[in-house]
Amino acid sequence: MIACRVALDKTQAQVAQDLHLSEVYIRKIEAGDKKPGRETIIKFARYYQRPAHELFPDIFQDML
Repeated sequence: MIACRVALDKTQAQVAQDLHLSEVYIRKIEAGDKKPGRETIIKFARYYQRPAHELFPDIFQDML
């Protein structure tokens, strides 16, 4: 997910503002300290235009 953000030349603060989330929450998700809920996963997938399973492989791997 960090690579997607960097490819868009966005900071964590910019992504947080764009998605109406806190910067701390973005930082924790990127660090793997927090797992986002369904709605937040969808927001990220739409924002980065990537499938959710690519952005959060650890979450989807747990479902198998």
